[in-house]
Amino acid sequence: MAHIVDRWYRTVTGLDGKSRQEPKPECGQGMRYRVRYTSPDGKEKSQSFPDTKKREAQAFLARVQADILKGTYVDPDAGRITFKRYADDRLAAATTDELTRDRLEYEFRLHVYPVFGDQALTTIQPATIRAWAHLLQTKGLAASYRRVLFNDVSMIFNAAVDDRKVVSNPFAVKTIRPPKYQAPKVVPWPNDLRSRFRAALADRYRVTVDLGAGCGLRQGEIFGVSPDDIDPARPVLHVTRQVKLVRGRLIFAPPKGGKVREVPLPESVSRRLTEHAKRYPPVDVTLPWGTSTGEPRTVTLYLTTPAGTALSRTGFNSGVWKPAIRATGVPDNRHNGMHVLRHTYASVLLDAGESIKALSAYLGHADPGFTLRIYTHLLPTSEDRTRRAIDHAFADDPQTPDGLETA
Repeated sequence: MAHIVDRWYRTVTGLDGKSRQEPKPECGQGMRYRVRYTSPDGKEKSQSFPDTKKREAQAFLARVQADILKGTYVDPDAGRITFKRYADDRLAAATTDELTRDRLEYEFRLHVYPVFGDQALTTIQPATIRAWAHLLQTKGLAASYRRVLFNDVSMIFNAAVDDRKVVSNPFAVKTIRPPKYQAPKVVPWPNDLRSRFRAALADRYRVTVDLGAGCGLRQGEIFGVSPDDIDPARPVLHVTRQVKLVRGRLIFAPPKGGKVREVPLPESVSRRLTEHAKRYPPVDVTLPWGTSTGEPRTVTLYLTTPAGTALSRTGFNSGVWKPAIRATGVPDNRHNGMHVLRHTYASVLLDAGESIKALSAYLGHADPGFTLRIYTHLLPTSEDRTRRAIDHAFADDPQTPDGLETA
């Protein structure tokens, strides 16, 4: 049964029947009060308090008993593990995606462990976090990257709460706010720029523009398209894989987030894929599946290098995409990377009246709300929709002379 032990004095009853405090041999040495209790896992636990702190000992005992009854008990010793030791274990188990794990390990090693690494989980307080946030800002890191770091470290503390290492997440208090970041509005390419850029690409890679702007695929998904993914009867394109560069090695992997999907295959894109395949026959490529050490899998790919190997994002970006960007006269920046083709696809569909829900599914987004936040500024205004609707309705009306019509 949980109780408090007085290590300095014992209560004795004298011959007169009255109780009095009698000093023990340990009197005056070390902590006076020791709270003893049994944790939910059956282990005996104790917590010591100094002289004059009996009320704190009683409060601690009451809190422990209440937490055990509510099922919210956290072992005070559990949080003594260092942040680095706990985070290393969590990162190793957090994801099977090697690219994500490598990113997390790199950013923690560079920006997190120098501050939090050697501290016990329970000693990291909001004041520590505010100082860390200020340090990141003085380093000149972009607000978007600082926000990523903030969320990733907070994720570790959420896990620590779930694992009963700490009572609460210090990032969750009201005085701690993630860095403010307003993502720039995406700017799709107009049709004439898309056409000029396509013409500037080497012929064997022009179909990348058709798959990106015509089907909304990501770069790695474009590199992974196979003739086997096409269902001509419907017609749709099954997006089932991507080509990724992990630890210097190309692999096949599921699409981002594991979201296999179908997208409508426009006749214009299908025709260009057929023309491409006549000039550059698809090639069987074998790569590991899922991880750099995964089981080999062979896929027939539309897009390969002249040597018959899968395309790498680094090689393609530097050797194919950027030269075409410069030849077209487009600013060579991240806003004009290959992802702009997806934005172009989205803008065309929204302009044609496609719903956010359908667009989100075609793009492989997990949440239509995310799609809306990115592309809301591209939605046609209500005035635009009204004019188009009426113009379409009146398109087949017979032409009449100006003025009043009479029967």
